[in-house]
Order: sequence, then C-alpha cells, then structure tokens
Amino acid sequence: MSISAPFVSQPMDIEKEWIDYNGHLNMAYYNVLFDRCSDEAFEAMGMGLDYVKERRLTVYTAEVHVCYVQELHLDHKVRISLQLIDHDDKRLRTYQEIRHVDGWLAATSEILSLHVDMSGPKVAPFPADVLAKVEAMRAAHSALPMPERAGRSIGIKRK
Repeated sequence: MSISAPFVSQPMDIEKEWIDYNGHLNMAYYNVLFDRCSDEAFEAMGMGLDYVKERRLTVYTAEVHVCYVQELHLDHKVRISLQLIDHDDKRLRTYQEIRHVDGWLAATSEILSLHVDMSGPKVAPFPADVLAKVEAMRAAHSALPMPERAGRSIGIKRK
C-alpha cells in the first residue's frame, strides 16, 4: 500500500447551496470539506463505510480547531490534505488544510478523533489490522514537519 504524505483528497467543488449572504463559503461548509477528506483518509486506513456496516466500529470527532485564512467562493476548486500527527490505540490527531487548486491556503483544521464501538457506543481500541494501517500512515507522515498551525489555542492577546 502506497501512502502519500500528506494524504491529499480528490479535487472538490464548492456547491452553490454553501454560499452565504456574504457571498462566500459559509463557515460550516469548510467542515464539510474537511470531513469529506477525512472520509477518504479513513477509507485508506480501513475505516470506511464497510467498516461501519460490517464491524460496527467507527470514528467520532471529539474536538476540532478551525482557522479560516482566506475566503472561498463558488467558482473555486479545492484539495484538502490530511496529516496524521499522532495516534494511540483509541485516538487520532490529524491536521488538515484546504488549499485552492492554485495552491493558496484557505483554512486549517486540527482534529482529535475517537475510535468507537457502536454497540455502546463507547471508545474502543482499533482492531489489529486497522491499527497496522494507522501506524503505516503515521510512519509515512512522520517525515513531515509538525505543521506551524497545529496546537493553537484560542485567546485574545493583550499588550
């Protein structure tokens, strides 16, 4: 299995219904784009729709930190990258960027995800076969530098 570092989504369009009254992409739909990329990356790690249906295991989002850098508009096409920056036997910490196909940065997202047994639902360890794929992606991504925007907190800087 060849693993890109970082994982990069297929090109995505901005949908007309996502444009708000300010004429740009509504903030909620940045998360839709991030989520669609996560779905592609999770599929690559063996945690796609079949995983949910057949094994009753899935991934839930526990925490998200989004930074909106530059507006997106209806005519824009984007790619989303995902870097697996940490994991343990039950959690994933990922960093994502939405970039216009021309290369400029539109938004970033840092996400803490939990592996969940849907019979509870309860947080549960990854099965060995899936953990091996998670570890393979993490190994491929470990050569990447820690993203500058990762680990940010929200606050008002005072002088």
